[in-house]
Amino acid sequence: MTSVDEWLKVESLDLEAQGVAHNAEGKVVFIDGALPGEEVRVRVLRRKNNWEQAEMTLRRSESAQRVVPKCPHFGVCGGCRMQHLHVDAQVATKQRALEDALWHLGKVKAERVLRPIAGPAWRYRHRARLSVRYVAKKGKVLVGFHEKKSSYVADMDSCEVLPLHLSEMLVPLRELVAAMDQRDRLPQIEVAVGDAVTALVLRHLEPLTAADLQRLRAFGLAHRVQWWLQPKGPDTAHRLDGDGNDNDCTSAELAYALPEFGVRIAFRPTDFTQVNAAINGTLVGRALRLLDVQRSERVIDWFCGLGNFTLPLATRARAVLGIEGSPTLVERACAGAASHGLADRASFVARNLFELSPADLAGYGHAEKWLLDPPREGAFAIAKALADLHQDAELASGYVPPQRIVYVSCNPATLARDAGLFVHQAGYRCSAAGAVNMFPHTAHVESIAVFERA
Repeated sequence: MTSVDEWLKVESLDLEAQGVAHNAEGKVVFIDGALPGEEVRVRVLRRKNNWEQAEMTLRRSESAQRVVPKCPHFGVCGGCRMQHLHVDAQVATKQRALEDALWHLGKVKAERVLRPIAGPAWRYRHRARLSVRYVAKKGKVLVGFHEKKSSYVADMDSCEVLPLHLSEMLVPLRELVAAMDQRDRLPQIEVAVGDAVTALVLRHLEPLTAADLQRLRAFGLAHRVQWWLQPKGPDTAHRLDGDGNDNDCTSAELAYALPEFGVRIAFRPTDFTQVNAAINGTLVGRALRLLDVQRSERVIDWFCGLGNFTLPLATRARAVLGIEGSPTLVERACAGAASHGLADRASFVARNLFELSPADLAGYGHAEKWLLDPPREGAFAIAKALADLHQDAELASGYVPPQRIVYVSCNPATLARDAGLFVHQAGYRCSAAGAVNMFPHTAHVESIAVFERA
C-alpha cells in the first residue's frame, strides 16, 4: 500500500492520461494529473490487488513538458485530459501508445514509423455532444461537457477546443434554455459544424410549445445557426422548419469539402463525421497516398460511412466498392457519388460487417487494395475471414487477397488485435504505422497502419 509520505517517480502515461508509477512494494499506481519524470506524493482513492488509483497531493519535481492549461475549466470539465502536457509531447505519447499496443497485444512491429499527423490544437472540434441540465435548486441552466469522472454537467462559460463562435454561444444557449417552457426536458444539444453553416440538434423529451419554437427561430437568426429537433432516436432528427428559406442565413446545406480531390460531402448533423475537419483532410490524403491506387485498380472501402474515403478513391481508381452497415448512410453515399458524376466508378452496399464469413468476403470479388475505417470495435470479422482464406484456400477457390491494406483506427487495442491476425495468420507484414492526433488534449488515439502481402 502506498503511504502518504512516499515519493513516487512517474514513469509513463497511460491511455487515460494518468501518470504510471510503482510504489515501494512494486504495485502499479495510476496518478491523475502527474506527468512522466515527476516525483510526487499521492492520496490513494482506490485499491486493488495489483494496482492503486490515486490523486497527486504534492510534487517536488516538474516535467519539462508540463504547461499551463489554456482553459480555465481544465481539471473540472471532463472534455480534455491533457491540456497540462505540451501538445508535441501529447503526440509523442500517442505514438508510443500505438507502438506499445501493436507489440504487446498483437506481437506486431511496424517496419516504418510514419510521421504523426497533427494540426490545430485549439478550436478544432467541429462535432460535440453538449449536455444540458436545468438545476432547479440554483435556478440556472448548464450547457457543456460532463465533469471529469462524473455525470454532472460542468459549469463552463467558454471552451477552448470548440470553434470560437460556439464557445461564445455557450452562455446565450444557457439563457435560451432557461427562458424555454420545456427547460427541464431538454437533455442534450448536439453540434455539427459544416463549411458554410453550424447545426444544433436539440434533443427534447416532450413536444415543444409554439413559444419555444419561436425562441429557437429567433436564436437561430441571431447566431446564424441551423436548428434541428430530435424527439427520439437519431433517425428522428429533422429541420426546425423543413428545408428553410433560401433567403435565410441558416438555410445552407451542411457539408464539408475535401479540396485535394474536388469532393464535397453533404451530411446530416446526426451522421458520423470526423471531429477535426483539418486533420480529416490530411488523413484522407495520406491514406490514399499510402494505398498508391492506380487507375487500373479496384478498391474496397470497408465501413465506408458517407464515403469520406470512397469518393476520393473514386477519383483515382478504376472502381471502388463502399460497404457500410447503415442502409441510410449507403443511400446518402450513393447520392453523393451521383452528384459528383462518380456513380459509374463508386458503388455501395449495406451489410453487417461484424458478421462476415470467408465465403461472404470472397463474394465481394478481388480488389487490389483495401481501405478499412472501422468503429472502436475494430474489424475482427474481416481480419478473421481473410486469415481463414489464407489458411485454407479451399474455402473460396480462386480468391486472390488484396496486395495492400490501409487501416484507419480509432482504437489502438482493436487495431493491434486485427494486426495480429493480418500478420501472423493472413500472410501480411505491417510495413508502416503512425499516430493521428485527431483529438488534441484528450487521451483518444487515432492511427493509421499499412499491411502488405508478405
